[in-house]
Amino acid sequence: MFQSDPSTWPEILARLSSPLSAFSRDIMGKLQSKIRSRPSKYRAEEENPPSKTVLQYSPAHGDAVASVASLPPDLCLSGGKDKTVVVYNWRCGTVVRRFLGHEREVTKVTGFPHSNWLFSASRDKTVLLWQLHGTLGPAQCFSGHDLVVTGLAASPAFRQLCTGSRDNTVCLWDIETGDCLHRAPISRNLVTHLCWIPGEPYVIQTSEDKAVRIWDTRELQVAHCFPAKQHIQTSCDVSSDGHYCVSSSSGFGGEGCEATLWDLRQTRSSIREFRGHFQTTASCIFLPKCLTTFPTIATSSHDGTIKLWSQDTGACLTTTCLEGSGPLPSLSASETGGLLCASSNSGIHLLRVSSAKGLELLEVAKF
Repeated sequence: MFQSDPSTWPEILARLSSPLSAFSRDIMGKLQSKIRSRPSKYRAEEENPPSKTVLQYSPAHGDAVASVASLPPDLCLSGGKDKTVVVYNWRCGTVVRRFLGHEREVTKVTGFPHSNWLFSASRDKTVLLWQLHGTLGPAQCFSGHDLVVTGLAASPAFRQLCTGSRDNTVCLWDIETGDCLHRAPISRNLVTHLCWIPGEPYVIQTSEDKAVRIWDTRELQVAHCFPAKQHIQTSCDVSSDGHYCVSSSSGFGGEGCEATLWDLRQTRSSIREFRGHFQTTASCIFLPKCLTTFPTIATSSHDGTIKLWSQDTGACLTTTCLEGSGPLPSLSASETGGLLCASSNSGIHLLRVSSAKGLELLEVAKF
């Protein structure tokens, strides 16, 4: 081990305490100049970029939100664990209507654009019809499932309602009379989501048996079943032109967790997959053409992130993490506002789709 001569210690201490040499000062000056000119590399831990302002409105629900649906032009329909169905004006930050009637938590909500009819499904095994501009009580009750209702789709063209449940059945209802027109059981078909193909008598359904089915509602029979995936299919959506369907998968640690694009015209196999989430992808939707200049799909996950994808290439365009939100079970697109996202821990988030610096999602409000 090196040991210095004690007689030289005073000289060493004097050198350490003396001013920097001109050479040393020059080197230090250049280094500090680099640090100031490149803060992202040298000062990332020292200074945080200014945070964007997110409006905090009064909460729509007192507990986890399970489902959201956009109502043009500036309303959000939602339901959740607190058993309530809420119509919220996200532009003003106010509750428009709060409906009470379910005995257990609300699982799904949907409504007709520019209509007075709103629908909610629940763990109490029922679906209730509400009137946006009517009385606060339910206008109709659709009762017939034996377990929690987990699928809900309504068609303004046919004035019919399609529901699905963990009781392995899909039911078709007359909205005005509340009568069950058809009931179709399929073994192990634990329904997770339903969506109607615009203007057509067909409904897309996802299931815990990993299948994606197309139902012909005229007789409520399966018209086609896509090749089974490897994981539970959690959600689905149909493009506005009715040509494509997207479904999402459960998973963990990046295994599964994908969204899948299907061609409804060929009805043979998937077109492509969208991979990048690390936990269950709970919701998937097509974005309206007015929000982006090219076909785009949005997904939300139990990993607390929302991703936008190119429908044509499968590339992930942007990822937004909602810190502390918990699982994100539901998405809905608003043509005037952007993207509505339900969360388990932090209410409903409103995000704007921006293309100013490439496609990105900017959170603007939560309620």
